[in-house]
Amino acid sequence: MSEHLLLVDDEPGLRDAVQAYLEDSGFTVTAASNATQAWELLEQQRPDLVITDVMMPQVDGYEFLAKLREDERFSYLPVVFLTARGMKRDRVQGYDAGCDAYLSKPFDPDELVAIIKNLLRRYQQAAAISEPDIADLAGQIAELRSLLVKRGTPLNPNPIKLDLTPREQSVLDLVVQGLMNKEIASQLQTSVRNIEKYVSRLFIKTNTSSRTELVRFALENGLAP
Repeated sequence: MSEHLLLVDDEPGLRDAVQAYLEDSGFTVTAASNATQAWELLEQQRPDLVITDVMMPQVDGYEFLAKLREDERFSYLPVVFLTARGMKRDRVQGYDAGCDAYLSKPFDPDELVAIIKNLLRRYQQAAAISEPDIADLAGQIAELRSLLVKRGTPLNPNPIKLDLTPREQSVLDLVVQGLMNKEIASQLQTSVRNIEKYVSRLFIKTNTSSRTELVRFALENGLAP
């Protein structure tokens, strides 16, 4: 079964061309002409990844992304921004808003496909971590936390500042404590599946690929108590 993508762009020509290219690349693509229509489609079927234009009438890409991140059902979804605004400050604003990748128009469609495949692969790998694996890591995480705390945190003289949602921060704090997904889900009164999604997002935002790396990153940059 191919991955399902949601494409949002108010330019019909570009939207149709990108949809056709992505479908030729093996993806299932649903297209919307604006953020309102995109939200209606999201309610009907949750995609694996969202590709959205930034400059759209009524509701722009930043507002659309903010709404996604505020909704627990969609807060984990990887999001790629497509925009004609390619200045550095625009890219920074996009990443600060919570997008996972930022591609300026005009762009190479092969690059877009490569970005999509990379994001999907990383999210799938992160979600594939099993509870037994997490249980085995709990001791390592506790030991690492103890070691780094003894040495003093944050260890990085220029700690990285991340725009984490309150729920992402709560999950990160509990991961640093060495809790398993079931324990985190119980404390936060949500499902294990949701916790897996939040952990996946934390991996993406911190550019880490394991809980041990995530804990080290959090402690070294003062992102957890």
